[in-house]
Amino acid sequence: MTAREETAQNLTGVWNGRYFYPRELAPVSFVATLFETASALTGTTHEPASPATSALRYATLEGRRDGRAVVFVKTYTNGGPNAQPIDYSGRLNGDATEIEGIWRIRGNWSGKFLMVRAPAKAVSVERKAAERV
Repeated sequence: MTAREETAQNLTGVWNGRYFYPRELAPVSFVATLFETASALTGTTHEPASPATSALRYATLEGRRDGRAVVFVKTYTNGGPNAQPIDYSGRLNGDATEIEGIWRIRGNWSGKFLMVRAPAKAVSVERKAAERV
């Protein structure tokens, strides 16, 4: 594997995602920042708290990757007293640009999710712009 392929296979980076409810509720978009070290995954997410406000909900992620299998637990940091950890189990596509799978709230419900890696060029452009400020 070349250094470029190895970098592409590492999940570290910004991912745009969307999770879907099993009922007639609107899907929710989120942004995840993942860090992969060996097979361990950590990271954070942010997403709208509700469609009616501009408030955001934040969460931490902890999990692992085994080949193309990706699992992590999302725990809201400002979700309130009723927020429960959410288990995510997905599969990485061949070029490591998408993770698709199922989320589950233990004992409650589940749905599908999709995460797409943000293009590296866009991230580097944003980083350069931020450095200039």
